[in-house]
Amino acid sequence: MTQPGPLINAETTDQSRLRQAFGLLLDLLLPPRCLRCGEVVVETGVICGVCWPEMHFISRPSCAACGIPFETDPGPGALCGACTADRPPYDRARAVFVYDDASRQLVFNLKYRDGTDIAPALGGWLARAGAEQLAAADLVVPVPLHWTRLFMRRFNQSALLAQALSQRGEVAFVPDLLIRTRATPSQTGLGFLGRNRNVRGAFRVKAKRRDILKGRRVLLIDDVFTTGSTVNACVRALLKSGAAAVDVLTLARVVRPRRVE
Repeated sequence: MTQPGPLINAETTDQSRLRQAFGLLLDLLLPPRCLRCGEVVVETGVICGVCWPEMHFISRPSCAACGIPFETDPGPGALCGACTADRPPYDRARAVFVYDDASRQLVFNLKYRDGTDIAPALGGWLARAGAEQLAAADLVVPVPLHWTRLFMRRFNQSALLAQALSQRGEVAFVPDLLIRTRATPSQTGLGFLGRNRNVRGAFRVKAKRRDILKGRRVLLIDDVFTTGSTVNACVRALLKSGAAAVDVLTLARVVRPRRVE
């Protein structure tokens, strides 16, 4: 006589069906929305068919250091003119897409429209764009906000991205490794030199965290890479406190030649 299967299998099946039913009900009440424009889409964490063609994702060929895309392929390990003249302090910087009119709305949604909802999906994009960096990383660290700005915004968008990414790659997430020592004015409207002066000495490694940093490879996360002034200041602080090397991964980056001054 055929023996009935173990009860746990039936329970697991019932639980799975219950979760599926709950998910369908939730989709009816709160349908998934496009991460950029908010239109209803078929599944959570995607961009709609109208927005998708407008997004400019960054892929190879690109500069081996700063990650700026090349129009033609100069071969593996090639550097752009700016990095050849003045190599940045980080090993590699990569980004998901170009920062332009299309991506600006997505970044705005992350920072000012409850980024906790869309950060997990964006973490998946970061994991794909920075797969090599994530595989080599010992620690995932966000660019910090000053406590006054964190109090006003309620969350650090870079920390949300870093946490989502660390979960994808099972790499240690250390949200408080870096601290911002002073409330720097907005970088908007500042040139290359002005941005550098604005963030000079604005970051340091928390004293209680230095032991876990020494000899480790860090993956530094931010939302937008503009001139590199902010991430460079963070990278220098990490290296000064004992990091073996630092890579940078951002959601978006401005694509234009980096000035050498």
